[in-house]
Amino acid sequence: MRKKGNGSSVVLILTFLSIVGGGLFVYFSAMFERVPPQIKVETNGYWNLKKPLKIDISDESGVIAYKVTMISQEKSIDLQYEQLINAQKEISLEVEPPRSAYSIKDKKVRIVIEAQDISKWNYFKGNVQRVAVDLVIDKKRPQLSIVNNSYSISRGGSALVIFKADDANLDKLYIEGNHDKAFKPQAFYKDGYYISLLAWPVVDSDFKATVIATDMAGNVAKAYVPLYLKEKSYKVSNIKLSDKFLKGKIADLAEEFAETQGIEGSLEQFKIINEDVRAKNELLIHDLASKVKEDKVEAFHMNKMYPLKNAQVVAHFGDHRKYYYDGDFISESYHLGLDLASNAMAAIKPQNGGEVVFSDYNGLYGNMPMISHGLGLYTLYGHCSSVKVATGENVMKKETIANTGKSGYAMGDHLHFGVLVQGIEVRPQEWMDSQWIKLNIDDVIKNAKKTIDRN
Repeated sequence: MRKKGNGSSVVLILTFLSIVGGGLFVYFSAMFERVPPQIKVETNGYWNLKKPLKIDISDESGVIAYKVTMISQEKSIDLQYEQLINAQKEISLEVEPPRSAYSIKDKKVRIVIEAQDISKWNYFKGNVQRVAVDLVIDKKRPQLSIVNNSYSISRGGSALVIFKADDANLDKLYIEGNHDKAFKPQAFYKDGYYISLLAWPVVDSDFKATVIATDMAGNVAKAYVPLYLKEKSYKVSNIKLSDKFLKGKIADLAEEFAETQGIEGSLEQFKIINEDVRAKNELLIHDLASKVKEDKVEAFHMNKMYPLKNAQVVAHFGDHRKYYYDGDFISESYHLGLDLASNAMAAIKPQNGGEVVFSDYNGLYGNMPMISHGLGLYTLYGHCSSVKVATGENVMKKETIANTGKSGYAMGDHLHFGVLVQGIEVRPQEWMDSQWIKLNIDDVIKNAKKTIDRN
């Protein structure tokens, strides 16, 4: 005989199990996921009310609705709202500023982004995420003005510019040259003023320099540097490669460089050395010479540069060298320094002090000390037989730093003297001319200070 109450116990157990099972289903089911949408706003905390705000919304179950609101002291404006027919797992928005943006006088606004997913959680209402971002409103572009600059610049040469940049939220400041080259200015003399050397690459037929200032909100101001461009012609040398040269100097160099290991042909060895090895060596030089300090510049003066006493010029800057063998063109390069020759192993004594940024062997340049003189101006001394200074040392003017030699790619004892402005090789002859330095550097700085003091 069945005991009374057994049936009801089974019902209770089944009911309990159903409730537990249903609860577990709801808890673990993707339909009831409990993670709210993720909202990311691409911002640095500033907005110029011109460019759209970029907002990304994502959710595992899918976003079914979103809303973007701008709240100012005066009012609240819905910038964007959408109720989607089909849920999307990822949404990228570009939210345009309101049409009345020009009339907004608030210095700060709040952007509120709300997003709802399609989950069945929260009594089938889904998960809701709300993110608020405070933005500083800056609709005014930086103020730029050229204070003074060198009157002219020659192809392959240097120039100087001093300018004023004013903006409470200044972000980036540079001078754009050729090929997107960005010359970095340094603070100068008084707050808000800046100074920079410029360089016109010898391989370029034209040159333009533009000061560009960008603030945190993305407002951009530009000021053209009014330089008179002076064309200068450079020598083109057609050089016939001899078997003696290929089997001698090039064969010796080929044993030294990793790039030519396993290469048997003399012409191929030469091409690799003249192009690939040279590019590697110049990249090191350009990287070293591209560094500009953050210090404020109060004054800058260079004595005329003549590092080798009683020297003769044996090869000029800017020489475009084209190499031929049996009438066939093989390779080309530019000579980006001035070759000076005196006595064998003559003392090299720079006329300006500075910091030694490199003192080691650099491939085709041989033993090569390199000195920073400030304001992005560098000098290098190639093919030395011996070097008397170490990286990191500060040297005084007229101090012996090395002796001439024929290390690297040199056929005879001489000095390869190079001058660079922020990573660009320039004509050493300009910096060896005291009158050029006075007109293009010293006088520009002196007159700029007078103008600044009057303001």
